[in-house]
Amino acid sequence: MIVLGLTGSIGMGKSTTAGLFAEAGCPVWDADAAVHRLYGPGGAAVAPVAAAFPGVEVEGAIDRTRLAAALAADPDGFARLERIVHPLVAADRAAALTSAAAMGATVAVADIPLLFETGAEGQVDAVVVVTAPAGVQAARVLARPGMTPERFAALLARQTPDAEKRRRADFVIDTSQGLDAARAAVADILGTVRDPAWISPRRGISAAGEPGQ
Repeated sequence: MIVLGLTGSIGMGKSTTAGLFAEAGCPVWDADAAVHRLYGPGGAAVAPVAAAFPGVEVEGAIDRTRLAAALAADPDGFARLERIVHPLVAADRAAALTSAAAMGATVAVADIPLLFETGAEGQVDAVVVVTAPAGVQAARVLARPGMTPERFAALLARQTPDAEKRRRADFVIDTSQGLDAARAAVADILGTVRDPAWISPRRGISAAGEPGQ
């Protein structure tokens, strides 16, 4: 099974593109959804995160507002949180992809916002980066409820720049061209990676799971 890592900066249309892959029949694992499960009641991240940041657990789940406040007051907080959460997220992804392969999927998608930032590009067969011009991105993000230019800038500061993402991508989808164009780009990518002659640039295997020559 070919695994595509899907990523892109905030406001680039990644969630919509993930939906297009799902529409095309690909199982899609969503890193953000995995974190929500891990933070929810009974989630594997609740106990270790609550121990690292006292006061953030409410009724058996991690309260994101309280966690955000704790992180804002702790310069080392993000790094400590990532050391706890990233391995749990990776395990969740591995389980989901194993299940997809067992069900006979030929291509699965791992939707990972911080794919490059966490080094996950080495764990997929190809990287798909979703992009859009900076003006389009800013208009999309600033239209969100509660978003401010300052918060947008802070979010961008924690992400690999779009130009760098595109440079490191195996496939790029420009979502500013409209939904039909994005859907066509998804179809083109799936046609490429399902071709028996295609070899993964990341793991050196073909769609049939055979090593490249």
